[in-house]
Amino acid sequence: MNLLTAVLPLLLGFLLDALLGDPYSLPHPVRLIGRLIAALEGFIRAHFHRLKPAGAFLVLIVLLLSGGIPLGILFLSYRLHPLLGIAVESVLCYYLLAARCLRDESMKVYAAARNHDTEAARSAVSMIVGRDTAVLDEAGILRAAVETVAENTSDGVTAPLFYMAFGGAVLGFVYKAANTMDSMLGYKNERYAELGFAAAKTDDILNFLPSRLTALLMCMAAPVLGMDGKNALRIWRRDRRKHASPNSAQTEAACAGALHLQLAGDAVYGGELHKKPYIGDNDRPIRPGDIPAANRLMYLTSVLMLVLSCAVRVLLFRQ
Repeated sequence: MNLLTAVLPLLLGFLLDALLGDPYSLPHPVRLIGRLIAALEGFIRAHFHRLKPAGAFLVLIVLLLSGGIPLGILFLSYRLHPLLGIAVESVLCYYLLAARCLRDESMKVYAAARNHDTEAARSAVSMIVGRDTAVLDEAGILRAAVETVAENTSDGVTAPLFYMAFGGAVLGFVYKAANTMDSMLGYKNERYAELGFAAAKTDDILNFLPSRLTALLMCMAAPVLGMDGKNALRIWRRDRRKHASPNSAQTEAACAGALHLQLAGDAVYGGELHKKPYIGDNDRPIRPGDIPAANRLMYLTSVLMLVLSCAVRVLLFRQ
């Protein structure tokens, strides 16, 4: 039962995500984590003046609760019966993965763009990116969708799998909590520069290894799909640091190279233009079909990380 306990939750969680996607109609643990972060932010702003150390306190509390509650649930489940523990942990792993959701939401952009409905494509892409979409032309909309799939291959799928390899659903939730804190608080603006400092740095640290491993796996997956693996590796090595975040450009660069696209560049956030370098070479115009291509690359990269994570679990349980 030890080896089954090691790998089945990851395999079943991945399968459930592939089949069902995000259960919008059910309570989602990650959304509960988001509510916890928002409540703590309000409490801290009302009671603390030194926001940087208070932000570190917020990170500590959120990580402890996000890991401790699943740990307690799984401890009780496995004590009652190993199969119950496997079932519960499988569901928790499923909640941590977002491959199907990422695919479904980005394919809404593809469907609209393929039908030459720019406004519908703009509306669909606004649901998955943080930039201002009103200023985007058709090519900008398509680039935004491909970039989102590429970047979130790590954040939404392979990084959780990486941490589940070493600590199951418990460590997966710790990672997901850090990632959620960064998405809510990790902005370099007047409101969050101090409060979100610890959250942003924690996310940078936790994503350092999985983002790079994901980019390498993406380079390996590309030729299997008929894409350019050599160019993916070349652009990754050249452009992986072309982002304010040390991690965000890793998978974007690999994807851009695999598809021979130019991604990133200037973007507008909250009405303000942000100058950003391009990632990849402008070998050809982007087209709607690049969105499903990016999704195929995301899925095969995710499967490779799943296999690797299961192998790590088996090795750890045999020690």
